[in-house]
Amino acid sequence: MFGLRLVPSPLFGPRGLDLDFPLLAGCLALLGLGLVMVTSASSEVAAANLGSPLYYFWRHAIYLLIGLGIAAAIIMVPLDLWRKGSPLVLLGAFVLLIAVIVPGVGREVNGAMRWIGFGMFNVQPSELAKVAAIFFLAGYLVRRQDEVQGSWMGFFKPFVILLPMAVLLLMEPDFGATVVLMGTAIGMLFLGGVGMLRFLFMVALAVGAVALLVVLEPYRMQRMTTFTDPWSDQFGAGYQLAQALIAFGRGGWLGEGLGASVQKQFYLPEAHTDFVFAVLAEELGAVGALLTVALFVFVTLRALYLGLLAERSDQLFGAYVAYGIGIMWIGQFLINVGVNVGLLPTKGLTLPFLSYGGSSLIVCCICLALLLRIDWERRHALGNAEVELTEEDLAHG
Repeated sequence: MFGLRLVPSPLFGPRGLDLDFPLLAGCLALLGLGLVMVTSASSEVAAANLGSPLYYFWRHAIYLLIGLGIAAAIIMVPLDLWRKGSPLVLLGAFVLLIAVIVPGVGREVNGAMRWIGFGMFNVQPSELAKVAAIFFLAGYLVRRQDEVQGSWMGFFKPFVILLPMAVLLLMEPDFGATVVLMGTAIGMLFLGGVGMLRFLFMVALAVGAVALLVVLEPYRMQRMTTFTDPWSDQFGAGYQLAQALIAFGRGGWLGEGLGASVQKQFYLPEAHTDFVFAVLAEELGAVGALLTVALFVFVTLRALYLGLLAERSDQLFGAYVAYGIGIMWIGQFLINVGVNVGLLPTKGLTLPFLSYGGSSLIVCCICLALLLRIDWERRHALGNAEVELTEEDLAHG
C-alpha cells in the first residue's frame, strides 16, 4: 500500500479520499441492506439444511469483503488501461463462457450450466461477460463514433461480437443475462448518438428475437402464460410467483418486522437469491420496499449523471462505461423486481447489491469502483485529449 501512495488516485491523493460520496454512500447502503436481508431470508433454510442459521451470512460477508478489496484495487487502475486492454478482457469473457458449457468444467444447478467451480467458490461467467461487453462497446463508440452516428454498418458491426456472446449465454441457458446484455448494448448505442430510425429498428428486432426465443422453448412459453395467472397452477408452474405475491400481501404498509417473514420458511424457493425483494417487502413493508427502490433509482441516476459529466468533459470512454453500468443496473433491477411482483415471467436473475451470489456481488463492487474512478479522472481532467496533466501537477493540487 505504501507504493500506491506514491501515485495520485481517488484513495491516496492530496485531498485524501477523493470520491463521489453520494454514489459511494448509496451503494454502501444497498450492500449493507443486502447483507441484512440475505441473512434474514436464508436463516431458516440454512439452519435446517446446513446446521447454522448464519451460514449464508458468513459466505455473503466474505464475498462482500473480497468485492470491496477488488474494488480498492480496480479504483487505482487508470481508465486508459481498461480501454487498451478491453480486447483481452473480451477474449477472457469468451473463454469463460465457452468453458462453462463444457461438461466436467461447468457446474450444473437446476438444469443450467452457469457456474465454474473453484474450490469453495463458484464463478458465474455471465456476470463478467456483461462488464466485458460494456468495455468493448465503450471503446468501439469512441473509435467509430462518426460511423455509428452516420451509417447502418457502424450500428450493426458490434453485434458481430455481441451476438456470439448472446448465443453462448443461451446455451447455458441464461435468458435473463442475454436480455440484460443486449438491452445494455442497445442503450449504449442510443446514447452514443445512433439515429432514432436505426434505434427503433434494433428495438423491434430485439423484441422479435425475444418473442421467437420464448416460442421455441416450451418451458419459457409456460412461464409466459403462467405469470399472468399464477393461481391457475399455484402448486405447479405458478408456485414461486404465488408465494412471492403472498409475501407482498403479508407485508402491508409497514411489514411484519425484520426477521419475521413466514414465506422464507420453506414456502418461497430461492428466498435469499432471486426473490430476496419479496422477503424484504414482507418484513419491511411497502414503505421499506419503496425506499429501497428509491435508493436504487438514485445510484442508477447518479451513475448516468457521472457519465454525462464525463461526456461533457470530452472523456468519452469513461462516459460510455458509466452509461453502460447505469443501464445494466437498472435493467437487472427492473427485471428482478418485475418478476417478484408478477409483472414479468419468472426468471432467475439476481438483484444487484441485494441478492446472495458471489459473482454478482463482486461485479457490483467492481462497477462501483469504475464509476468512482471515472468521476475522479473527470474532475482532474485525466483522459481529456485537450488537457495533459502530469502526476506532479496532480500532487500539487
